[in-house]
Amino acid sequence: MPPVKKPYVPPKPRPFGGGGRDRGRRMPEKEALHKINEHITAPQVRLVGDEDGSVVMSTREALRKADEMDLDLVEISPNADPPVVRIVDYQKFLYQQKKRAKEIKAKAVKVVIKEIRFGPQTDDHDYNFKLKHAENFLKEGAKVKSYVFFRGRSIVFKEQGEILLLRFATDLEELAKVEMMPKLEGKRMTMMLAPKVKK
Repeated sequence: MPPVKKPYVPPKPRPFGGGGRDRGRRMPEKEALHKINEHITAPQVRLVGDEDGSVVMSTREALRKADEMDLDLVEISPNADPPVVRIVDYQKFLYQQKKRAKEIKAKAVKVVIKEIRFGPQTDDHDYNFKLKHAENFLKEGAKVKSYVFFRGRSIVFKEQGEILLLRFATDLEELAKVEMMPKLEGKRMTMMLAPKVKK
């Protein structure tokens, strides 16, 4: 009897983060932030590395190289032509990206804005009290949003409100710069002050 020919069974795709090694568990789909290994569908890719610069080759050849190194082929720039890939340990690659994102977030400067409200006919005692608060806010690195609120017919004193805000900016000029000049919006006239950068 002639030998029975066995049907062809294609190889199973490697799990995410698998490289050539068995890393124990398959990554959930929601964690698959990049196309990797056999999930890369482009016929050609640009392989970048720390030593060889960048080389355009077939995806099959890039996969073979990744397999030889027991690592993963990861698509890092899918919109490029051809897509840009790297050979890395995908689990380690994800960890480094999350770590870098945390570092950037930690270094980001958080802008704090403090509000100071005046009436159009604020007396000197109340004005000086609020001026002292503004000085402290600016020394702490916060911006100061000062505004005059006009109730009812007090809108007729809008010029008086503008003079008050400009006086406020002048009294704080050693600590602050005017980021937005007095501007009337509805029943509010607003001015924004930012702390001066220390030399």
